[in-house]
Amino acid sequence: MARITCNFFSTTLRVSTAITVLLPEPADGQIGVTGSGSDAPPPVLYLLHGLSDDETIWTRHTSVERYVSKLGLAVVMPRAGRSFYQDEAYGSAYWSFLTEELPEMVQRFFRVSDRPEDTFVAGLSMGGYGAFRMALTHPDRFGAAASLSGALDVAHPDQAALWADEVPQVLAGAPVPADVDLMALLRGADRDALPPLYLACGTEDFLYPSNERFLALAEELDVPVRTELRPGTHEWGFWDESIQRVLEWLPLHR
Repeated sequence: MARITCNFFSTTLRVSTAITVLLPEPADGQIGVTGSGSDAPPPVLYLLHGLSDDETIWTRHTSVERYVSKLGLAVVMPRAGRSFYQDEAYGSAYWSFLTEELPEMVQRFFRVSDRPEDTFVAGLSMGGYGAFRMALTHPDRFGAAASLSGALDVAHPDQAALWADEVPQVLAGAPVPADVDLMALLRGADRDALPPLYLACGTEDFLYPSNERFLALAEELDVPVRTELRPGTHEWGFWDESIQRVLEWLPLHR
């Protein structure tokens, strides 16, 4: 895989930012490495980070580059700060950047597929929330979406104090707007238009109850969700294993 750090100016954020990108390349001559030799524009996975992280974290704490090398899959890892993948009330318009400017920029800078069926989104914790928010808000843009230990019920009273303390610029106060509440988005979604959804969470994770509530609502609404609930906490060993399972599950058109 080619690993690229791309620094650029965002007109939406009005500041310079960065993404880390993995692009398929032939593995000829590399010891112990597999690769893709296809000439077609590769499918692309937008892989989102958590609250304390940045665009480098997935490549530093997992072997995602090695996992995708044999799949012919490009990976785009953007920087989103502590935005919770939202337009901050007092800050930067990260939701607008990530959903409007970033995909256009990726198409302009890199030769990846622009077909919805070749476009996927996944993330951990805050990024799991972001991945599902993107899929529920723009189901026509994605072929699949995955949440790993996601913060999936930010409007629940049990979560209000936590998010008000951690991200007051976006989730302080009540009520939480319907367009950022995944439960409200799920209730209003056309189940037949949704892309396949994948949810993984550790049973000892502090966000496990919010994942249970999301799954209960999905079952009530007859929305299918591929579910992996297994022993684990909010940590990288769990996510390193989970991202491998997500990659095996993605409907890649190889």
